[in-house]
Amino acid sequence: FWLKDFSEIWVEQRFPKVLRQTSCLIATWQQLQRCLYRWKLTTSCWGLKKKTLEPLSSDPAPDSSGYGPVRRKDEKVEADGIVFQPAEVDDVVMETLEDKGISDDEGEAPYAKPEFPAVSLKDQGLRRQMRRVAVPPNRLTPLKASWVKLIQPCVEHMFLEVRMNTRRRAVEIRNSEKTEDIAALQKAADYFKAFMLGFDQTDAVALLRLEDLFIESFEVKDVKRLQGDHLSRCIGRIAGKDGKTKYAIENSTRTRISLCEDKVHILGSFSNIKLARDAICSLILGSEPGKVYTRLRTVSKRLQERI
Repeated sequence: FWLKDFSEIWVEQRFPKVLRQTSCLIATWQQLQRCLYRWKLTTSCWGLKKKTLEPLSSDPAPDSSGYGPVRRKDEKVEADGIVFQPAEVDDVVMETLEDKGISDDEGEAPYAKPEFPAVSLKDQGLRRQMRRVAVPPNRLTPLKASWVKLIQPCVEHMFLEVRMNTRRRAVEIRNSEKTEDIAALQKAADYFKAFMLGFDQTDAVALLRLEDLFIESFEVKDVKRLQGDHLSRCIGRIAGKDGKTKYAIENSTRTRISLCEDKVHILGSFSNIKLARDAICSLILGSEPGKVYTRLRTVSKRLQERI
């Protein structure tokens, strides 16, 4: 027994390549045998299927236990309780434009295009709605001074009703029967809200005309915690001498900025607001105005290239 094991080990070590080749030949031979066996099975099954799929007219009805019922013309077939009966289909006649004498070149349709009138607010069943915008104490005097300019676009173009509620100290806006746009009421509320935040009337009126304008507000303390003189110096650094820094940010980013004590409000599109916010945040964090100007120069060049 020990000699037999030793001889097998000696052969494996002496002729490893021969053993591998013989094992591969044995595996391929086994695979060929399996393929031949499968081929015989498939040919036998195909012969059975072929016999069942070629019924003769003289043969009786096929058995339901085979490969399914064989349908013949105008004949009912039952298989395991299910009755197969041919359905009667009416003849469908398709009419084309050429049959009626109408060609595609003429551009005429077999029916006229429907025309629907514009749906008004009354037809939609919308009730009268109202928006109320609170007036802060520091904006009462500017509101009185520019009241006529403020209400003119809302009343003349949007057909809204605007009034000042002195008891509540708020501007009330209401839609009327002549109001055509459903979003006019919300636009007017955003317009008055922008004026209350400190923006000029000429800048705030852009909210009524353009769709992609937004207002973003944040506090200086949200970026960096500052108190006392440090906070006032930071606000002065944002504004600059005679508003020089603020105007530079506005012109380069195509936005409008309003500084109300420690709050900053930015009016503009989404991408432009982001550029202006980054410049203001860098000033709050302590960057020099010169570095901010150089960044704004590159930003303004990119915006001009886009245009």
